[in-house]
Amino acid sequence: MNMVLQGSLLDTVDEVGLRALGPAIRRTVLAEGAWIDVRLGWLTGADELFSRLLRDVPWRDERRQMYDREVPVPRRVSFFDEDDQLPDPVLVQARSALSAHYAGELGEPFRTAGLCLYRHGQDSVAWHGDTIGRGPSQDTMVAITSVGAPRALLLRPRGGGPGRTIRYVLGHGDLLVMGGSCQRTWEHAIPKTTQPVGQRISIQFRPRGVR
Repeated sequence: MNMVLQGSLLDTVDEVGLRALGPAIRRTVLAEGAWIDVRLGWLTGADELFSRLLRDVPWRDERRQMYDREVPVPRRVSFFDEDDQLPDPVLVQARSALSAHYAGELGEPFRTAGLCLYRHGQDSVAWHGDTIGRGPSQDTMVAITSVGAPRALLLRPRGGGPGRTIRYVLGHGDLLVMGGSCQRTWEHAIPKTTQPVGQRISIQFRPRGVR
């Protein structure tokens, strides 16, 4: 299965804010109890928010062990735990709105915010599920809001399989929520691309104990 959703091509609203959730959300039910919600253009003034986050977030570079050597992580990151002050008021509003909307299904609020800065097409994240903490054994949710230039986000069943990749192209304030068993039965990735692309920031809201 291959699904393509193109995010907002131009955000002409200068004021940073949130549009309603509810009926505008489009849900795709996946296999094994997993599902994806998409709300295009959820954030207004997304280009302004991108500029503020690029300027104000304490970005850092990370390194990881790969076989017998340490290599740089191909993106810049910042993480805000539940007691940390978020870098922009609209992120507080977004986390509260998501917690309220999904309270019946999630049963708890979103607590943390992780941010990733993709500077160019060679910045990426490999296939993975958010399985640190409760993710491998419990249904949970991860909500991703994208600002900046659109990039492809791919999903596939854990273990892969031909013809079963789902592709979303999201940016400019679009929201994607992965729920149900998605983190343990599916994987997601931001692939590298040789196409010219602008910078993108993703903001990932998670409940307590999920990374």
